[in-house]
Amino acid sequence: MDTTAMLEAYGALGATGVLSLLFGFMITNLIKSQSAQNESLDKISVDIAKTEGSTSNVEGILLKLLDRIQRESEQQNDERNRRHESMMKELDDLSDKISYMSGRINGGGSR
Repeated sequence: MDTTAMLEAYGALGATGVLSLLFGFMITNLIKSQSAQNESLDKISVDIAKTEGSTSNVEGILLKLLDRIQRESEQQNDERNRRHESMMKELDDLSDKISYMSGRINGGGSR
């Protein structure tokens, strides 16, 4: 509001009228700022909802990835254990054969 309009309003309406106009002007500005704040809050709530959705998707993906890594690790451990058992069995067989051959060589072997 410009000063000439304020002076004209004061001359015509008096102090009470000018205060009423200023009060109306203040209420109008408050309503405008409140609507702007409501728009901002709505936008923020939409952004938060999107972020929550993305976060839950990332959590799901990470859990699946960790489960897969754990399963692969268990499978590798199982495979290693089977190989170890197989090698121990072969080593056992070889030691039996070496003992037999050593006995034949040292004992002359009875025929």
